[in-house]
Amino acid sequence: MPYYEDVTPGSGCRPPRAWYARSDARRMSLHGAWRFRLSPTARCADTSFARPDFDDTDWADLRVPGHWVLAGHGAPAYTNARYPFPVDPPRLPDENPTGDHRHAFDLPAGWESGPALLRFEGVESCARVWLNGRELGHFKGSRLPHEFEVGHLLRERRNVLAVRVHQWSSGSYLEDQDQWWLPGVFRDVTLHQRPPGAVLDHFVHASYDHRTGRGTLRVDCAPAGRVTVPALGLDLATGESATVPVTPWTAETPHLYDAELRTPGERVPLRVGFRTVRVEDGLLKVNGRRILFRGVNRHEFDPRYGRAIGPEAMRRDLLLMKRHNVNAVRTSHYPPHPAFLDLCDELGLWVVDECDLETHGFKQQGWRDNPVDDDAWTPALLDRARRMVERDKNHPSVIMWSLGNECGTGRGLSAMAAWMRDRDPSRPLHYEGDPGCADTDVYSRMYADHAEVARIGRREEEPLADPAADARRRALPFLLCEYAHAMGNGPGGLSEYQRLFETYERCQGGFVWEWIDHGLRQRTERGELFHAYGGDFGEELHDGNFVCDGLVFPDRTPSPGLAEFKKVVEPVRIGAADERGDGAPGAVLVTNLHDFADLSHLAFRWSYEAEGEVLAEGPLDLPPLAPGASAEVALPPEPAGRYGREALWTVRAVLAGDTAWGAAGHEVAWGQLPATPAPRRTVSRPLVPSATPRRGEGNLILLGPGAFDATTGVLRYLHGCRLAGPRLDVWRAPTDNDEGAPWQPGPHRAEQWRRIGLHRMRHRVESVERGRDALVVRTRVAPAGTDLALGADYRWSADDERLRLEVSVRPYGDWPCPLPRLGLRMGLCASFATARWYGGGPGEAYPDTRAAARTGLWTMPVEALQTPYVRPQENGARADVRWVELARSDGSGLRAEGEPAFWFSARRWTSEQLDAARHTTDLVPGDHVWLHLDHALHGIGSASCGPGVLPQYELTAAPARFAVILHPLR
Repeated sequence: MPYYEDVTPGSGCRPPRAWYARSDARRMSLHGAWRFRLSPTARCADTSFARPDFDDTDWADLRVPGHWVLAGHGAPAYTNARYPFPVDPPRLPDENPTGDHRHAFDLPAGWESGPALLRFEGVESCARVWLNGRELGHFKGSRLPHEFEVGHLLRERRNVLAVRVHQWSSGSYLEDQDQWWLPGVFRDVTLHQRPPGAVLDHFVHASYDHRTGRGTLRVDCAPAGRVTVPALGLDLATGESATVPVTPWTAETPHLYDAELRTPGERVPLRVGFRTVRVEDGLLKVNGRRILFRGVNRHEFDPRYGRAIGPEAMRRDLLLMKRHNVNAVRTSHYPPHPAFLDLCDELGLWVVDECDLETHGFKQQGWRDNPVDDDAWTPALLDRARRMVERDKNHPSVIMWSLGNECGTGRGLSAMAAWMRDRDPSRPLHYEGDPGCADTDVYSRMYADHAEVARIGRREEEPLADPAADARRRALPFLLCEYAHAMGNGPGGLSEYQRLFETYERCQGGFVWEWIDHGLRQRTERGELFHAYGGDFGEELHDGNFVCDGLVFPDRTPSPGLAEFKKVVEPVRIGAADERGDGAPGAVLVTNLHDFADLSHLAFRWSYEAEGEVLAEGPLDLPPLAPGASAEVALPPEPAGRYGREALWTVRAVLAGDTAWGAAGHEVAWGQLPATPAPRRTVSRPLVPSATPRRGEGNLILLGPGAFDATTGVLRYLHGCRLAGPRLDVWRAPTDNDEGAPWQPGPHRAEQWRRIGLHRMRHRVESVERGRDALVVRTRVAPAGTDLALGADYRWSADDERLRLEVSVRPYGDWPCPLPRLGLRMGLCASFATARWYGGGPGEAYPDTRAAARTGLWTMPVEALQTPYVRPQENGARADVRWVELARSDGSGLRAEGEPAFWFSARRWTSEQLDAARHTTDLVPGDHVWLHLDHALHGIGSASCGPGVLPQYELTAAPARFAVILHPLR
């Protein structure tokens, strides 16, 4: 059997060791342009390319680190769980693209002869390596480091490194990880000088006793040396312990002590964080306190370079996370680039470090032949566990090891768990795939719905068949390792999850799936930029846009979902003191939801606004509340100038000074309170009908500033400006969550809506009636092939300047599902370029994604109202809108006021065009701006991989009445 198909982890590699960013031992990067040749098969026995004198002049250049399929050699492929090759472990098809790489390099001046290591941080999926014509060995484990001893082979000039990389190997069966399959040398390749007496490996043990405030440090090292920590006055021999008062490390207060490890041959800078992680009293605790994960799952991804990402992208990810109140990362589904963990130590995030292991594709065959339950594969599994733990063991941010993801159960996982516990008993173990939790210290689930989370929180979950296993699991802390699937528009229901985490001590939060959309940057033939997903590269097997399910878009622009998450999980809650029934009016209640930090790092500011106009603002003095504490703080007297308008207090918590992740003034949390008294009008002044409908020329009926089609009753002109509509509208371009995942239990709302025919509703006019002060149009709106219908009556009245439309809706028939929307759609002139509104904003919101919608006065171009989801779908609604204006550049336009407040969206294409588009470049502006004024919307949920819309956010077909007032802007 060829080496790339055998189940062994490799040959010739050095034992794994701890990673460190720098030392005084020399190292050199081998990045750059390598020579490259692609073969369609792995069955090429010719290794002559590894000879130093081989002529590679007709080969291509290839950027390393990188993926050859992103450089024009072959094509990427995306699958979620299915293997893109026949499942016959450990064998592979003959069609196994194989990339031969060559790189010639000189040693830098002054490089001393002696031991040296050639290090690969990541190669997908199997590499065979030669240096100067001598074979070093081969390895598998794509997201793990491998090193070879090469000192005896190096020469001053023209060293030739040759690497053969196979896209598929036996290791591919262990790496079915819901991402693009991207072969290549995609992480750092470096040469490390190892002088006599250099560090072979070291293990930093830095625990913290919260009862005494003292930390204990011990650094094990081979060979022996000394460790100094100047700030603590420590100078210790390796292997020696010292206990001293320290400031502990947490994700909220990431205090690191600079230290140095010295051996006879090397000096290594260390950054030491003191902390202790334990599962006790049924809770996961750090430094004696329960923690709450406000986490995300993070794949490594760049839209141009795939998994070949640099330190700038890593830091950008973490800064975005910290600025959006994310406090934890699960490294799905493999260890990240090691520099990422250095940044987590520095900036402060809890990390669940996951092994490079997933065998999800075996589930479809009932887990038959699953490698994790086959003893022949156990050495490969243990090798992966060792390489992760040894590499990452010195990071205080890593508080749990994860055995892997979606591998079912088996003896191999138990062997991994036993080795991890023996090597590092200081960290609990995580694994979701075993309901019995035999090898884990936490009970972990994916996509449990709210009701199930509540039952688990009460420790009332469905029992296991084995009473002893059930009792053990019931005593474990609980987390959602994946929840709130952030695919397309969504996720909905975040607020309800967060309340459960805060209500039930056992429920310690979770990790949203996932951080980033994996859309690959592409251009159309016309040069237009879009992001590609599964199927866009001609794959015979793919899972479409399921790869685009992140809180940030491929270019790392935050999505509305990330803004919602930031608001929902904010570590300070700000609300009206009298909301709980025992507070004082005119006061704000502030609660510190941090686990460790008080509020001394924050400043609080208030503002008083009347319909978006700031009348006064100032600082709000607050005591430095301890974690979990609350304070009721009086607001200042209401300022003058309200003049009967709706008024609100806004209280903001901002950074008081610069931090490593945010500048002073960065907003961490906010809340809004109604001013007292709080009369709320949604129209500027009531419309008193004073106009009488009359016949005009050209089959028109005239009423106030409006002209209507006398046959259909549809408004055609408003003060001479041509309009299309408004008419009742119930359709929306289904979101990914409306579509649902094929494997999810129903109902799938989009399929129901299409089966009924909500995307092809027909309008029948039953009567157009002119009264003394109103025009009444009675219609029936229904799809073909069913008796389901909506009766819609439009009652128009007017004064000299304005039109008022009151809509009454009555459902007929037994509606089997909720409606997508209920409201009005109208077409405006394309010259309407700018929207201005008073209501929720600035970003989009839906019934179950509206926590981040802040009431205010907002203005933006129509184009900016759109959310550019990788696969186009319903987007861009604004919540709780009192009025909206659409205007041309000269200020003329249309104003709509709601009775009651409404949802609005405006776009340059119809819902039908939005539904038909596969990519953003398919959307072409037309000759209308389509304005939606919605009385109600169906929620979003997360049924793309999780629970659907909660009952309170479903739009049931029921009688409804609402009104809008339209008048021109001139």
